[in-house]
Amino acid sequence: MSTKGLDHSHYGGRLVELSLSYCLSWRLAVEVNNIQGWRTVPIQCLYDVEVYMLGGQYASDLNLIVDQISSYVDEIVMSEDGMDAWILDVDDTCLSNIFYYKGKRFGGDPYDPQAFKEWASRGIARAIPPILRLFQKLIDRGFKVFLISGRDETTFEQPTLHNLHFQGFFGFERLILRSETYKGQSGMVYKSEMRRKLVEEGYRIWGNVGDQWSDLHGQFVGNRTFKLPNPMYFVP
Repeated sequence: MSTKGLDHSHYGGRLVELSLSYCLSWRLAVEVNNIQGWRTVPIQCLYDVEVYMLGGQYASDLNLIVDQISSYVDEIVMSEDGMDAWILDVDDTCLSNIFYYKGKRFGGDPYDPQAFKEWASRGIARAIPPILRLFQKLIDRGFKVFLISGRDETTFEQPTLHNLHFQGFFGFERLILRSETYKGQSGMVYKSEMRRKLVEEGYRIWGNVGDQWSDLHGQFVGNRTFKLPNPMYFVP
């Protein structure tokens, strides 16, 4: 298309507007799981994702979601057998990797397993404040909280425990990491199996919170599931 004779400042502004509209639609499609298996954020949406993650909207969205979860928690009538359970994911649910992904263009670069291993092994990820508040409320109510992560058990058990404790996550029933037995399984299959084991132990899963649909799909997902926003990466 020729731009001869056009007002270039207006035309450029229109291109920016169209790009912003596309990126808003792309993020929505990602969050509702209509776009699956994507490897990187589209190049034209890198700035949009950065602004979303750092500019306040991400924090606002998290607060609204956690308010809804909290209202649901208030409605639950607890049993006296100690088997009322809740499940939380770890990465970008309890602990934020936003500073790591800042160096990866907020999802613009492909997943780098070695770089992430080095980051996670440092155990310096910060707690996501509204989730920490939710966690403390669940503990105070008497729920048995299970943290289920796809992190490798052999590599990450100690740094993950240290990181969680340092950020204020005390009193959870169990941190469940991926053992060698489940290496190579998709996140959905692996986490379904971990939940199945909990149900077979007699636990009633009232709620399940994660930033990936693979945290929330499959079997034994719980009475209610809650998806946190994450436009930076996709885990099958």
